[in-house]
Amino acid sequence: MRAVAARSGQLRMVEIARPEPAEGEVLVKNLACGICGSDLHFMLYGEEMMRGSSQSGNAQFAPDFSRDIVMGHEFCCEIVGYGPNTPERLPVGSRITSVPSKGGYSNVYPGGYSEYMVLDAGMVLPVPDHVSTEEAATTEPMAVGLHAVRAGQFTGGEPAVVYGCGPVGLATIASLRNEGAGTIIASDFSSRRRELAGIMGADIVVDPRETPPMEALRGQGYQDGSDVVMFDAIGVRGTIAMTMREAPQRGGRIVVVGVCMQDDTITPMAGIEKELALKFVLGYTPDEFAEALDGIAGGAIDPKPIITGRVSLDGVEAAFQTLGQPEEHCKIIVTPHEKNAI
Repeated sequence: MRAVAARSGQLRMVEIARPEPAEGEVLVKNLACGICGSDLHFMLYGEEMMRGSSQSGNAQFAPDFSRDIVMGHEFCCEIVGYGPNTPERLPVGSRITSVPSKGGYSNVYPGGYSEYMVLDAGMVLPVPDHVSTEEAATTEPMAVGLHAVRAGQFTGGEPAVVYGCGPVGLATIASLRNEGAGTIIASDFSSRRRELAGIMGADIVVDPRETPPMEALRGQGYQDGSDVVMFDAIGVRGTIAMTMREAPQRGGRIVVVGVCMQDDTITPMAGIEKELALKFVLGYTPDEFAEALDGIAGGAIDPKPIITGRVSLDGVEAAFQTLGQPEEHCKIIVTPHEKNAI
């Protein structure tokens, strides 16, 4: 089968064997897969990410970068068949999405930038008929946003400031209102991303070169010492320290949802003097993933505005380059079995 593989920092089209589902697995045909910002960062900083993961004692990410890695973890698929002795919970031909429990950053299991892959049969969720395939493929990033907002521990009405309006920041904004946030401030250099932030639910959007986001919040009556939840959805070196500097003297809760794969530094006294609460988050729970799909199906979360382009497998490499230009695209969907171009 055809797939797009990363190896030694380069993307290339490859022919690999179609996987066979083992017991407890289901073989699926990839219909649509979103390109995640983490995949862009992985191409640049994957080895640093692996070292950092190893130092955590968790070591979730340990691929061999000299071998093929077929990425792609935001997908909607069609069931093709089940492994031996595996209960067929959903009929063959059903559209599904799932927590990416197998592939994504693996040398063994291909992810969504391929024609077929295998998943854990017990984790697949049926996609309702009225939800488009592309919308279903955004369940994963929307779950990331939901998880980040839950980590902010809103009790009702606290304002929120979102730094960075890429897909993760926009997914965070999409869940903030549903989870009880008050005024939502969004900040990004890109005028296009700021436009999308307003569409997704931000009350005020700012260019931080002109108006610091906390200054915009104070303009709405916020006073230092009151609670505010600040989301670092940028995920590059220096943004945690920046958010800590901009936090108020008391009352600041910072949620780091952007994935910085490089080593970084902060000044502890900046947080100590302000008594900041600093929370790092990763991914989501299976229940939150299912809630995100329910939110899309029920209309509480509308991911359509962030989908700005589609490519076939042949166009993945060019799409990675294009996504480095935030004025052009936000979320590009890969369609492994269809011909599409940006």
